[in-house]
Amino acid sequence: MTVTVVLFTRDLRVRDNPALVAAHREGAAVVPLFVVDERIVAGRRSSPNRARFLAAALAELDDELRGLGGHLVVRYGDVVDVVADVVREVHADSLHLAADVSWYSRAREEALRKRLAPRDCLVHTHAASVTTTDPAELTPATGRDHFAVFTPYYRRWLEHPRRRPLAAPRDLVIPPVRGEALPRFDDSRDGSSPGLVVGGAITARKALRRWLSGPADEYATASDDLAADVTSRLSPYLHFGCLSPIEVLHRIDLDSPSGEAFARQLAWRDFHHQVLAARPEVGWKDYRPRPIRWREDPHAVRAWQDGRTGFPIVDAGMRQLREEGWMPGRARLITASFLTKSLRVDWRIGAEHFRRWLVDADVANNQLNWQWTAGTGTDTRPNRVLNPLRQADRFDPDGEYVRRWIPELRQLDGASVHRPWRAGILAADYPAPILECNGM
Repeated sequence: MTVTVVLFTRDLRVRDNPALVAAHREGAAVVPLFVVDERIVAGRRSSPNRARFLAAALAELDDELRGLGGHLVVRYGDVVDVVADVVREVHADSLHLAADVSWYSRAREEALRKRLAPRDCLVHTHAASVTTTDPAELTPATGRDHFAVFTPYYRRWLEHPRRRPLAAPRDLVIPPVRGEALPRFDDSRDGSSPGLVVGGAITARKALRRWLSGPADEYATASDDLAADVTSRLSPYLHFGCLSPIEVLHRIDLDSPSGEAFARQLAWRDFHHQVLAARPEVGWKDYRPRPIRWREDPHAVRAWQDGRTGFPIVDAGMRQLREEGWMPGRARLITASFLTKSLRVDWRIGAEHFRRWLVDADVANNQLNWQWTAGTGTDTRPNRVLNPLRQADRFDPDGEYVRRWIPELRQLDGASVHRPWRAGILAADYPAPILECNGM
């Protein structure tokens, strides 16, 4: 009997999962495997928010697999060692997994190939699982290995043919193989966000249906309106692969302004993955080095992290981040610009803080969005500065977003909440601004 192994990584779903479909087609029996590497999920640089979300996503993946007659096989330890053990135990002929672009993912794939080659177990990676498009497929006519600017990439991306979403296998046969208990990372003392929303593929599809049924129609006009909160909030499910980006793309109306606006965000996600695929070092090095003299200011950094800069629109975003492990894209831009352009603090410090708290943070999108904002990335206007007061006036004109997250300012009406120093708010109740800017 031919046995295959599918290693789930950032594709925690059964619908439109190329690795699972290929493993099912090839093998009479399939081992659906997830390896919990506790050095990553509970180590020094771990994220309690992502650990909690992962536990929920794995539980729902297991539910989905049981609906197909199978179950998720969970093991703990080093990924390469565990996979090699499972391949040996079931005499697997092949291993299937989603292709990914981070340095860690590439090192993992290379190590798996080396370890499994002596056992005659072939390793197959499947592109367009984490993204809508294989990062290697879209390259400029100049012969470069990647697009350095988003707009020409986006034009090609819109024209690029894509496969249809794949149906889940109708049933699965699992060979006898030992598994361990699903992980639990839900201790209230783990340092995670109290308002974190967790889930997996089942929850993700409900969230997608709910968003498409109404709020999606307002996306083009209101996605930057911080108080309206009409963003999809699908990014955590896309990050963990609970939702297929191809399935999402096929379910939105590209001919509508809102559908096109949302597709553009999916394209940005793909764009960053193709940049990282070509330049893996930009996860920690400047993509476009510039003569910037970063300031060392631990007091300012701490004020930014704690949401106590004295600029309510910045502080509201940072407090939402701590409370929910998520924040809308406009809030991310405002807070990142404030740290890098107003305070002149190295983008890596901000990226690390976001990595700690954001449930959807990955190397491609987190690091490269930070570089874009800092002026060291792909932005064609590297000196762009987002004035926090103008941003507040434009994207929270009535102050509702700020009052939602800064209770000590709720007594201030309308837009006056953005300049509490004019209303006589005492520094003992809310901090004075840590710098001056136009519009004060």
